[in-house]
Amino acid sequence: MTAPTLQSHIAGRWIGAEPAQTLRSAINGRAVAATHAERPDFAEACDHARRVGVPALARFDFQQRAALLKALAKHLMTRKEALYAISAHTGATRADSWIDVEGGIGTLFAYASAGSNELPSSNVLHEGPVLPLGKGGQFMGTHILVPRGGLAVHINAFNFPIWGLLEKFAPSFLAGLPCIGKPATATSYVTEALQREIVAAGILPEGALQLVIGSTGNLLDLLDGRDVVTFTGSAATAAKLRVHPNLIAHSVPFNAEADSLNCAILAPDVTPDDPEFDLYVKEVAREMTAKAGQKCTAIRRAIVPAHRVDAVVERLVARLAKTVVGDPAVEGVRMGALASHEQQADVRAAIARLAEEAEVAFGAGELALQGEGVAEGAFISPTLLVARDAARATRVHEVEAFGPVSTVIGYADEDEAVRLAERGRGSLVGSLVTKDSATAARLVPRLASLHGRILVLEREAAVESTGHGSPLPQLKHGGPGRAGGGEELGGIRAVKHLLQRTAVQGSPTMLAAVTGEYVRGAARIETEVHPFRRHFEDLRIGESLLTHRRTVTEADIVNFGGVSGDYFYMHFDDIAAKDTLFGQRIAHGYFVLSAAAGLFVSPGPGPVLANYGLDNLRFVKPVPIGTTIQARLTAKRKIDRMKVDEKGRGHGVVAWDVEVRDQDGDLVASYDILTLVAKRSA
Repeated sequence: MTAPTLQSHIAGRWIGAEPAQTLRSAINGRAVAATHAERPDFAEACDHARRVGVPALARFDFQQRAALLKALAKHLMTRKEALYAISAHTGATRADSWIDVEGGIGTLFAYASAGSNELPSSNVLHEGPVLPLGKGGQFMGTHILVPRGGLAVHINAFNFPIWGLLEKFAPSFLAGLPCIGKPATATSYVTEALQREIVAAGILPEGALQLVIGSTGNLLDLLDGRDVVTFTGSAATAAKLRVHPNLIAHSVPFNAEADSLNCAILAPDVTPDDPEFDLYVKEVAREMTAKAGQKCTAIRRAIVPAHRVDAVVERLVARLAKTVVGDPAVEGVRMGALASHEQQADVRAAIARLAEEAEVAFGAGELALQGEGVAEGAFISPTLLVARDAARATRVHEVEAFGPVSTVIGYADEDEAVRLAERGRGSLVGSLVTKDSATAARLVPRLASLHGRILVLEREAAVESTGHGSPLPQLKHGGPGRAGGGEELGGIRAVKHLLQRTAVQGSPTMLAAVTGEYVRGAARIETEVHPFRRHFEDLRIGESLLTHRRTVTEADIVNFGGVSGDYFYMHFDDIAAKDTLFGQRIAHGYFVLSAAAGLFVSPGPGPVLANYGLDNLRFVKPVPIGTTIQARLTAKRKIDRMKVDEKGRGHGVVAWDVEVRDQDGDLVASYDILTLVAKRSA
């Protein structure tokens, strides 16, 4: 049977019919697919992204794009078994593929949630605060983030053909950037299967995601300053792409996430009798065997106290010896093959280089493989090396065997442990296994300067820890130096990286118009209808209510103390209060909030469903007994999260700006109230 020819998806159509490079199964060496010989028209791809994709995405706001991501994630979950089936050809076990398949889909869910919770119902993200630039309050400045108006080119590595694309696509899509994805050729048949599922779903707007199989050709020559490029792969390739003449000429943002020589440090306070010792051994072994060690976050250097080297090696060897290698379809197999035969050759060569300065403690013998036809697969044994002379060993800090390979290195004291970690010249992640919080407090700040992420692991965290090698959507993924110097993921941080940040100056009224948020000093809308009586659709930004006044009495303070249990001396002790900077008793800050609420709340049933929080609360000026306060409530921001309750009634989120002032007009309290406001219809 002839292997199918993969196709690129360019400008809304599939191209490619003539087979070129044959891609073989990592399990048995049989042909799985072939790349196509036809060269895509990259000018057409870029034009399609800019002419079709950019305006198509711009027709949706942040909230709507988040909803589309969620819909896509739900659809892909119904198709995950088909993706698991094609992923098996990469040599991955079911657990390995879970990271790629459901980890990738989970990242879509995570960004859909983050976008829904944190982004506005517009394409302008206001990044305050608003800063006064003049004495009269009529000239101010702030920052906004907006879609760049360009496209994103995502060049991915072979090890995670699904997650690698989706973790880049999700924040790009939220940021309004149409994407061109270029997977590594070796496992591109998996990414092509994903793209077919995405296209068939019909959820994304036209031009949102294109796929290139094979070389990028002249694609990078066609980009300009509106565009961005992200890369995951080797440090050497990242270095070449970073200095691409066109990227430099047009200042095209370039983000690299490169393979690095990540380390795990066993702290000197841990003994072989401690649970942390076994946690360390388990973590190193797992990072060696998961995905057959083909993870950019895998532990390449196990840095342990010199007098613990033999104990660590003994337990690691015992654990690795139980690892069954072979066809993942065979029951009991715990580790599959490398992704390709080319990768197998590269890893063998790297092991040989490492072995010139280190002894092989495990992996030198013949590998007993499980399954039929596996002799033609790209298998390799888990390999553990030991660098006995840490001072003289250099290759362990320079050569990466991108497979199930790790080297144990001994250290004399904490200073040497840090120096050994630093010799990796920048890593995506490092782990510190310790049972002593003081050790963590000393070492983590020293290690942080050359690591993008640090896992501190001990018995308490181990219960829920996702492990050394698991990048999470909520936290940044990337690292300094050899690791590429870039940042991905990190929640909404990743979206902000892909937007254009611009400073805006003008009057409060103009800034309010631009940001879509009420800015103090801007024109307000005074209405006869209480803003709390407006449904979500009817409420306008800037609608405002100036309340009646209330004078704070001693009875107010006494009663509030009785209700709250707050008898702090500043509220009740005349003599002690006179010796403070205020010189007299003052009202509770939270009484002021409660009193203000009494001034502006509309008590009857209405569209306001719930108050679920306060933001930016500041008590600006003390409120002594006898102070008369007045509140102003102004609709500041509206976010339509397109949510409905169990009865199908729609609602949105409204943030209200609250100013509480005294009889002199001075601000005494300032905050935002967040409310759920009902819509007139679902």
